[in-house]
Amino acid sequence: MPVLPVKIMDSLLHFIDVFGTFIFALSGAVVGVKKNYDVFGVFVISLVTAVGGGVIRDICISSIPPAGLITIEYLIGVFLAIIIVSFFQKLILSFQKPSTFFDAIGLGFFAAFGANKTYQYTGSIQLSIILGCASAVGGGVFRDILTGKSPSIFTEDLYASAAIIGSLIELMGATGVIDNRISIWASILTTTTIRMLAIKYKIKLPSIKNKNM
Repeated sequence: MPVLPVKIMDSLLHFIDVFGTFIFALSGAVVGVKKNYDVFGVFVISLVTAVGGGVIRDICISSIPPAGLITIEYLIGVFLAIIIVSFFQKLILSFQKPSTFFDAIGLGFFAAFGANKTYQYTGSIQLSIILGCASAVGGGVFRDILTGKSPSIFTEDLYASAAIIGSLIELMGATGVIDNRISIWASILTTTTIRMLAIKYKIKLPSIKNKNM
């Protein structure tokens, strides 16, 4: 199978990681603004949403200290997201469910990057799927808990399931089953599309009914 040169692949993955961080930061900033938090509150929610999942992943694979806490590009991305939401607040908040839209895009980017990084560090497909999913949903879980909302991963339309599928697609490229020049973009597109379709058509996993209610 054709593969991208290592340096080009590393640069591409770094871009995907930074861009995904920025997108998740936008999602967090939108929620903070809607909650009428002060500047510090919006910053905290934006930062936690942006790097929370990556920190979980890096701790689990012993990539210490976590990249999300020491890489300046991530912090710049968070500040940029807050500035954009502040200056273009009316435009951004006019979108239907803007935080959900940004969250869906970030989900795709982080599922792909998280699965790839975990596989490069551990060579474990099982762990790569788990941490690819954790990378994608972790920040959103922290955001929801801090803002007093039941985590979307447990209650919303297909969320973690989309990240798992995206992780699987990226791993097919990382392991050479398919071209890695295609797999990473296919992973991002598939995850984001599944999430957006699930939101639009309210597709959910079946729940276990509480018969005592």
